Amino acid sequence: MTAPLTVVLFGATGDLARRKLIPGLLHLSQSGLVDDLRVVGTSLDDLSVEDFRELCAQAIEEFGLRDNDEASLREFADRLDYVPGSQGPEALGRAVEASEEALGGGELLRLHYLSVPPRAALAAVGSIAAAGLVERSRIIMEKPFGTDHASAVELNRQLHEVFDEEQIFRIDHFLGKEPAQNILAFRFANGLFEPIWHRNHIDHIQIDVPETLGLSQRGDFYEQTGAYRDMVVTHLFQILAFTAMEPPTSLEPAAISREKSKVFRSMLPLDPADVVRGQYVGYRDEPGVQPDSQTETFVALKCFVDNWRWAGVPFYLRTGKQLAEGARIISIAFREPPQSMFPAGSGVGDHGPDHLTFDLADRARMSLSFYGKRPGPGMKLDKLSMQFSMQDTDWAGNVLEAYERLIYDAARGDRTLFVSASGIERLWEISQPLLDQPPPVRPYQRGTWGPNQIHQLITPFTWRLPFERPWREKPER
Repeated sequence: MTAPLTVVLFGATGDLARRKLIPGLLHLSQSGLVDDLRVVGTSLDDLSVEDFRELCAQAIEEFGLRDNDEASLREFADRLDYVPGSQGPEALGRAVEASEEALGGGELLRLHYLSVPPRAALAAVGSIAAAGLVERSRIIMEKPFGTDHASAVELNRQLHEVFDEEQIFRIDHFLGKEPAQNILAFRFANGLFEPIWHRNHIDHIQIDVPETLGLSQRGDFYEQTGAYRDMVVTHLFQILAFTAMEPPTSLEPAAISREKSKVFRSMLPLDPADVVRGQYVGYRDEPGVQPDSQTETFVALKCFVDNWRWAGVPFYLRTGKQLAEGARIISIAFREPPQSMFPAGSGVGDHGPDHLTFDLADRARMSLSFYGKRPGPGMKLDKLSMQFSMQDTDWAGNVLEAYERLIYDAARGDRTLFVSASGIERLWEISQPLLDQPPPVRPYQRGTWGPNQIHQLITPFTWRLPFERPWREKPER
């Protein structure tokens, strides 16, 4: 349980706030994980407090994942306040003071959530400083954190003029998901897997996050970022660090952050020849997109972690918009036996190497595939699998949604799932060769898996998605 806190929600009327943050804050308020909580919203919209409370009620009804009764919704609405940005920092400061008085006064925590576009982040930080709300506060920042190494260094410099690094929480909602954290438990709690989590036994690793979604009227924003800046630096590299990190000395946030940082320092600079950029046909017709745009809506790449554990093991990353399927997959391909005693036609090797697969979507699934003998005469082998799904357990109802967990962790000061200044600067540093000499943008049709060049990139291997065999579904009772 955390101490009572006031959440100052910048961009409180925006899409992220309505879809994720407001329903998440309601659940944290009701769950008992937070001792007491109040929310002060602010944005450019000139709303009254009652207007804001009505907007929150509509957001909870439309996007909330849990059932709520009228009494609990009214009680949460009483905890909401709103200050239009036009009223200035002084009004925001007064609203936070009123919130703290309602919480009982004293040295209470302030949690500032910047749900604003990157270009507005520093202005929001200035408003916090002008309102006198820096002390006893933490700040949660949304991606992207800069657009290259120089801009990331400058952004961190300006942030550190107002906040200490220990106060800054750079959010990655992928790491807030239960299955992403389950990677740590799976690796380090089981003597079966950690000894083989090594280049001697692992052939290659794929991190695959295709999206079926388009831009949703975000063309002007996307033109400044593209798939690489939007997804790879801030999400896929973070998942790579969880997958590749050495065992931490403890599960303390500082110990885990040290091991993640070691992974980033060990990564080799990207070779533009190992990157495929794509753009779906019709992207240039989207609102806010330049007619001759070279912004990529798809990126696939090969990278290496050059340390003792992973030397020579390729990591293949892929993400993009308007692809054939939406998924979040980590796939570990194990080395095949050095020699086979099985006869020709037995089936061994026909379906590729053994794989350990993590599904990072909300359903939280894992699968281990391997070869086994078919019943009957002769030696005929087939690919079998063992699967686990969180939905098959009695724990499923205890899962915190990603943003809920990250807000809760920031309130507790737990930095395990957040990105440090040095970490993000290092990732931009290894990205610089790609940013300086980006390969050409290749067209691909909507509903496909990207440009054809992705197959040359991963040769002699193949992409794990689409799966040849689907996940098993939970049987109806």
